[in-house]
Amino acid sequence: MEELAGKLLWEPSAERIQDSGVTAFIQWVNQRHGTAIETYRELWRWSIGDIERFWESVRECYNIEFSGNYETVLKDPEMPGAGWFEGARLNLAEYLLKQGDLGDLGRTAIFAESESFAPTSIDWRDLREQVARFATFLRSKGVGPGDHVAAYLPISIESVVALLGTISVGAVWSSCSPDFGAKSVLERFSQVGPKVLIAASGYRYNGKAFDRRADLAQIIGELPSLQCLVDLPWLYDDVPAVPAGVNVSDWRAALDNDARYDSFEFEQVAFEHPLWVLYTSGTTGLPKGIVHSQGGILLEFTKFGWLHDDLKPESVKFFFTTTGWTMFNLLVGGFATGSAIVVYDGCPSYPDYSKLWEMCARFGITYFGANPTYFNALANRQYSPREHFDLTKIRTIATTGSPVSPENFAWIYENVGDDIHVVSMSGGTDVAAAFVGGVPIMPVHAGELQVPCLGVDVCVFDEDGKEVVDEDGELVVRQPMPSMPIYFWNDPDRKRYLGSYFDTFPGVWRQGDQARFNDHMGCVISGRSDATLNRFGVRIGTAEIYRNVEAIDGILDSLIVNLELPGAKFFMPLFITLEEGVELDDNLREQIRHALATNCSPRHVPDEVHVVEAIPYTLSGKKQEIPVKKLLLGVPAEKAVKLEASANPEAINFFVDFASHVPG
Repeated sequence: MEELAGKLLWEPSAERIQDSGVTAFIQWVNQRHGTAIETYRELWRWSIGDIERFWESVRECYNIEFSGNYETVLKDPEMPGAGWFEGARLNLAEYLLKQGDLGDLGRTAIFAESESFAPTSIDWRDLREQVARFATFLRSKGVGPGDHVAAYLPISIESVVALLGTISVGAVWSSCSPDFGAKSVLERFSQVGPKVLIAASGYRYNGKAFDRRADLAQIIGELPSLQCLVDLPWLYDDVPAVPAGVNVSDWRAALDNDARYDSFEFEQVAFEHPLWVLYTSGTTGLPKGIVHSQGGILLEFTKFGWLHDDLKPESVKFFFTTTGWTMFNLLVGGFATGSAIVVYDGCPSYPDYSKLWEMCARFGITYFGANPTYFNALANRQYSPREHFDLTKIRTIATTGSPVSPENFAWIYENVGDDIHVVSMSGGTDVAAAFVGGVPIMPVHAGELQVPCLGVDVCVFDEDGKEVVDEDGELVVRQPMPSMPIYFWNDPDRKRYLGSYFDTFPGVWRQGDQARFNDHMGCVISGRSDATLNRFGVRIGTAEIYRNVEAIDGILDSLIVNLELPGAKFFMPLFITLEEGVELDDNLREQIRHALATNCSPRHVPDEVHVVEAIPYTLSGKKQEIPVKKLLLGVPAEKAVKLEASANPEAINFFVDFASHVPG
């Protein structure tokens, strides 16, 4: 249905526009600054025309109070290294919890659902008290500003409390989902050296119990910095043995103290104090540890919640995610508007595909989020949620993680609701935000991300670094955002940071997405322009896969690509070279599958494995992942590969032929 692309699918009513947070913000800006802004286009241009005034307006409009004095909003606009609100002090958790005052403190703050226990919830009053008590526990263990706290937890009320408690004392948060194997967890947590680890030793998914006690024991044993383990008895009550000197507490004991929210003192930290380390993988080395600031994320959460997500204190926000994806962090960001959130630990199709929609009806979800693969699976099964449940409270459906097909947009309007703001976003772990997303006062076109986000000077560059419209190119950001990383962990000379975003266009952030903007501000993203794999909404570094595959006896070398195909489908083939006398049989395939599923996650397992005579390399010794991906997507060889830059150009021939076997 090629003709569906770009088709107008929805326009907001006059009432929706008038009731939106962005309309209220426009009115505030006009009154405060004497402007005459009328449209979103005008507001966006104003927001990037004077980014200092825009971000100061976000702070003022939404009552973000800083302790400490600052003279300028933006000390240095050059990237990387832009300095924001120097001298200001704050605490992100304090602000988020304070937003409970926007409504009755007895209303629900978190609805929690899991395959492991009965549905539960917590109101704003109890959430505040639990955060204060867990933060007090952390302080009793010597945790303070700059120390690291790690979590190996399912998404849950406990994981939200642990995150907010960590932020409350100025410590730095890291988390992995329990579906990560011990090796992947250690590749992340060993970099930051956490003092405290909060962990669950098992979970349920798709009706099955997963015992992680052996993985947890290995993780604990290989973290020499660890001083305390907090056990969350999710499925199993017994705690793995711990090294001498490591204190053990269970979750209930950690909350068993006399701390009170009303008297708790939140640690006031600098605006650019490290908040958390989010992990994303490049094509070489260990996963990169991306460090964001407390102040930058506070501003971004506030902007995005009120203006793009259009949340209000009576809203209920849900996004299907795990603690291993940045969408967990962004889900908690919904608190910036006083909204309730929903956390779900389990399989979205267990016991069947009605699960999440039944939750929507039961919890009164107003904002529903999932990755495009989920919606595509529903479409393929011809499942229509609106035929089974009352979904009239849903105002927004959001999706991110990979390009969204026009058919997915149309499916939502046909099968969920006619009057819904459908949002596709592009951003993610790098900035814990979006560069391009949605806004409730603009129309929705099939397959398009609606608009550049406020305060984000985003556009598309051609290979010469010139802005282009209605032409594919590199998605770039020309001015700093407060939520850009303050640094990468263990990157003192900023070599990895610069190489990740600024090596192509000096002073300009290159995201690594191939995109196209049109004249009505819409954006279409066709996939990753770099070698990072993007599968089921999670970015995967090829280095993780190579380390595990090439450790298997008989495998000499490997190369993997992930293809984003029409209909929100993926195809991720792995290509390997073998020692003489070794064959690719079912046993070797199982070794590959087991190594990746166990040491990494099920998302790392390829769809197919193929033997090749040689892996293609550049003259500088890099695997030619991008040229291979282009070939398999149908780009002619003369455009996809620079043979003069190839160390073994004959190795490309296999992939030229293999392109005809790629699923349609």
